[in-house]
Amino acid sequence: MTWRIDWQASVSLVGTVVKYLALTMLIPLAVALIYREDIWVFVASILFTVAIGLSLEQLEDDPDIGPEEALLLVSLAWLAAAIVGTIPYLLAGYGTESTLAHPVNALFESMSGFTTTGATVMGEIGFERHSHALLLWRQLTQWLGGMGIIVLMIAILPELAVNGAQLMQTEAPGPELQKLTPKIAETARALWLVYFWFTVVYICLLYGLHLVGLAPEMNFYNAVAHGFTTLPTGGFSPEADSIAAFSAAVQWVVIPFMVIAGVNFALFWHALRGEFRELVSDTEFRAYAGAIAVFTAVLSVLLVRGAAPALEIGGETGGLTENTIRQAAFQIGSLLNSTGYATSDFAQWETNAQIVLLFAMFVGGSAGSTGGGVKVIRWLVVFKAIRRELFVAAHPNAVRPVRLAGHVIDEDAVRGIFAFTLLYLLLFGVSAVFLAVDSARIGYDLSTLEAVSASLATIGNIGPGFGSLGPFGSYLQFSDASKLLMTFLMWVGRLEIVPVLALFISGLEQS
Repeated sequence: MTWRIDWQASVSLVGTVVKYLALTMLIPLAVALIYREDIWVFVASILFTVAIGLSLEQLEDDPDIGPEEALLLVSLAWLAAAIVGTIPYLLAGYGTESTLAHPVNALFESMSGFTTTGATVMGEIGFERHSHALLLWRQLTQWLGGMGIIVLMIAILPELAVNGAQLMQTEAPGPELQKLTPKIAETARALWLVYFWFTVVYICLLYGLHLVGLAPEMNFYNAVAHGFTTLPTGGFSPEADSIAAFSAAVQWVVIPFMVIAGVNFALFWHALRGEFRELVSDTEFRAYAGAIAVFTAVLSVLLVRGAAPALEIGGETGGLTENTIRQAAFQIGSLLNSTGYATSDFAQWETNAQIVLLFAMFVGGSAGSTGGGVKVIRWLVVFKAIRRELFVAAHPNAVRPVRLAGHVIDEDAVRGIFAFTLLYLLLFGVSAVFLAVDSARIGYDLSTLEAVSASLATIGNIGPGFGSLGPFGSYLQFSDASKLLMTFLMWVGRLEIVPVLALFISGLEQS
């Protein structure tokens, strides 16, 4: 049998996405002109990207896609974006000792950017070596990937809006797409506008702290750079020390916006229309806020009891200080929804504190947010379904549907959530074993906790792990094979596994 998917139609539309992606490179080009750095890098990158996009568009003049083609389009668009995103890295690193001059490293960094993972192969020297323009491109890739490349293209391209519902359902993080307006293109624009204005407000607040003298290091460049990576829960920073490079005032501003980024953006759309009840009555939102509060409280207690070296919490010991609360709130707000920023090297904390952070990594953000991970809504359904099964085991004749916020969850949806969760945990576990074995093969001393955190940090689009992979560490020491595996994990993790694996299975069954 032959593969029945019209791949030419999908790839042609991927070309359209790539072509328009070239326009986003005008932003780092403008920065390059201001700082007079890497101008030719971005001029050449734009030309290469446009040429690739136009070439792919020629595969089909009037592409028409169905459900399978939509899966292929979304999967390939994200892969293509990551590949195209390597062009500035490779050009800027050409002829130098930059780690990004290696194609596998460049692909890893680019995929980490677009999928808002935040894992990096750059060390401290890498931040000093590269230009403002290249580092801003690195930041910008996360902002583009946060709300979704396809969602953006649906909002601006009529040819994609025709099949917009299928495409958004495939790309949207979470088990269900919430349609806000009668037209899917208007829904896409509404989500991007909310995302855009949150980013603008956040940048203004950060730069405002600089203007009033509360954040000397937070100049306009840094404000924009971090604006591009906080709302998408990305975690990249042009500073090697991440948010630890800035004052406590900056950290307190970052915390609520990291939390906001993990909330379903559709709820903010309702709130802006005066429908605040939609936000406060949402079961997932309440569970998400509760999880952050509980994890923060537990971690604060552990820090007070000395789970972190005194130096890592500002030299303060004993008592529930502002610093310990801030460190706990920041790390939980960052890791629970997969942002990946850090204000402290939690890789040096005691095991109990690290276990709390590891559990927080498993939670994830809300459906419809920019956060990664399994998602709060799925955990709620899983726990309710398990409780239902235990009840039915004791009462065999009982009929008890799974309910959420008073609504019955369709059994197909429950099975789909269990299938996703099982696939997620299985892929995470197998990958952790592979990383441990492959690291031993090349003589890299990787502990079990580090292997587990590396797998979880990439499939969950979280970024930092533990040990040498901590918030101020790097993934550079892994072999190319392991980096390619983690690149794959970031890709399927952002698309929530099913679209990519469904294509593989479909291809195997039809070949």
